[in-house]
Formats: sequence, C-alpha cells, structure tokens
Amino acid sequence: MREMGVHSVEPIRWTEAGVVMLDQRRLPAEVVYATYTDYREVARAIKEMVIRGAPAIGVAAAMGVALGVRQSKSESITDLGVELETICETFSKTRPTAVDLFWAIDRMKRTFREAVRSAGGLDLAAVREAMVREAQQVHAEKRAIDEAIGRYGAELMPQSGEVMTQCNAGALATAGIGTALGVIRVATAQGRKLRVLVPETRPYLQGARLTAWELQQDGIPLTLITDNMVGHFLKTGRVGAVVVGADRIAANGDTANKIGTYQIAVLAKENNVPFYVAAPISTLDLTIASGEQIPIEERAAEEVTHIQGVRIAPDVDVANPAFDVTPARLIAAIITEQGVARAPYGEALRGLVERKKGVGSRE
Repeated sequence: MREMGVHSVEPIRWTEAGVVMLDQRRLPAEVVYATYTDYREVARAIKEMVIRGAPAIGVAAAMGVALGVRQSKSESITDLGVELETICETFSKTRPTAVDLFWAIDRMKRTFREAVRSAGGLDLAAVREAMVREAQQVHAEKRAIDEAIGRYGAELMPQSGEVMTQCNAGALATAGIGTALGVIRVATAQGRKLRVLVPETRPYLQGARLTAWELQQDGIPLTLITDNMVGHFLKTGRVGAVVVGADRIAANGDTANKIGTYQIAVLAKENNVPFYVAAPISTLDLTIASGEQIPIEERAAEEVTHIQGVRIAPDVDVANPAFDVTPARLIAAIITEQGVARAPYGEALRGLVERKKGVGSRE
C-alpha cells in the first residue's frame, strides 16, 4: 500500500496508442510527454536519455519489446521469434552499464517462450497479448519494489537533519517512487524532518534538473549544491546519511552509479557519515565477481563542453565516463525490497536473491 503522503511523478506508462514517456531532457523548463509508437523509437529514447535510471530503463525496454511484438507483421510464431531477437538486440545496444536493461530483455524473451508453449505455437494474438501484459506487470512490480525499498531504508535515516543523494534515483529513474528518493519520501511521510543536499551531478545535471525538480514537486526541503561542495558539507557534521541508487551491483557489493558517487563515498567514510545504496534485487549482477568487470559507458564529449547547446569549453580532448564504481568497503548497507544487506556482501546478497526466489517472483 502506498505510504500516506508519498507522492511521485510518472515518467512512463503503457497506452493502447503506444509507450508514453516524460522527456527528461527538457526538465525542469518544460514538462513534455511524447507517445512512441515504434519499438525503435523507444530504443532511441533510452539511448538519448529521454528516459534514464536503471529501473526505468528496464520498464521502458520491456514496454518497447512488447510494442515491437504487438506491431509485428509476422504471420507465424517462427517468424515472430526471429523478429523478437532483432527487437531485443536493438535494445541491448542502447545503454551498456544498467543491468536492469538486460534483465528486462531476458524476462521478455522468457515470457515469449512461455506464451508460445501455452498457445500451442498457433495463437499469435495470444502471444502478443501475453507480452503486453508482462510489460505492464514489470511496471507494476517496479512500483511495489520501490515502496518496499522505501520502508526498509526509511528506518536507516536520521530523525532530523540533512541527508545527501547523488544524481537522480527518484520516480524519474524507476517509474515508481524511486529508490534513494523513495527512501527519503517514505522517511519524510513518516514524520522525519529531513533536508536533502542535492549535488548538481555534472555533466548531465541530473541532480540540478531532475532531483531538485522532483523534491520541489513533493514539497520536500532541499539545498542544491555544486559537485565540488560535497566534501565541505560532509565535513560540517550536519549530514546524517548519504543514500544513492545503483545501476549495477557486483557479487561482492561493488556498486556502479552515476559518476561522482565514488568520491562522495570516500568523503563520507572520511567524515563518519553512513553511505547507503538503495536498489532492487534486479540490479544485482551475481555473475560478476567485482566492480572491475562492470562496463562503464562513455558518453559524448558535447555533454561536457556544452550546456543546453552553448559551448563552455574550448575544443579539446574530453573524457566523459557516465558511471564510476564504489568499492563495497565504503558502503554501510545495501537496501533492497527483500531487506538490508551488510558486509560481507557476497553472502548477504546471495541470501536476498534466494529470499526473492522463495516468494515466487517471476523475475
């Protein structure tokens, strides 16, 4: 059940006309929703960051795959299966770091196989409808997962004072109430008096453009700061916790999140501020041993040299890694919908995954 007083924006929804998404590139200046009627348009929207954030990317991919299958002109299950592979390959090439993308693709493939068996390999309409239902189910589950993460994480927040986050791990990033911001939303709804310190998150400014906007919509107090102010504020002693999201978590607890997260974790450790990661079980990648194996997306130089189309730097070589990896030793706890994991993370994370399987999840 939704916590009283917990609100969130809606970044994506399924409609009969197509996949409707809030164009996050245009926030906070404009609130613009667009309807995407072709799966290739949905894939392009993911790649171009119309929608972003690992869980939301997973929802968008599931809906995009369902859209492609529903609109396919294939007249046999065999041909539709071949086309499905092409559709899924298109989505797999959009954003390499976020594991939820690949989790969603695998889940939709599995749903297709199950639907074909149930339909006896003959009823194309039934298979198409099953894919649409599954995409909608993915969305519904993400919303419920966010709320569970929020309840577990709220218990770790201070009763009052400042908390810090990084990038945007709110409704815009998850299609629910958010992971990190979901924790803050629930804590606030429960009566904790929190003010959120929001680093701007250069170069794409997700903190300044998105997190600040989300919190403002909900009336949650915030202070926007530049990225190079993080150490100063953590040193003041006023920050009771840092809570961030994640794009991929390795088996040992090493966590990939938006660039700049690692330095916040280091500074939090130096200043005895607990650093928490809030993420769904689907973000865990137990197939990789450590963060060294997480691929890091390199984005366009223009994101660094330009702001809203205006050049702010000379024409020079640019590095623009979109993510960094925070070692598990710097993380006080990882908050999931199945509970809170603490070091040693290998054993703890495996236990949460097994618990998830034990409750009959389709994930």
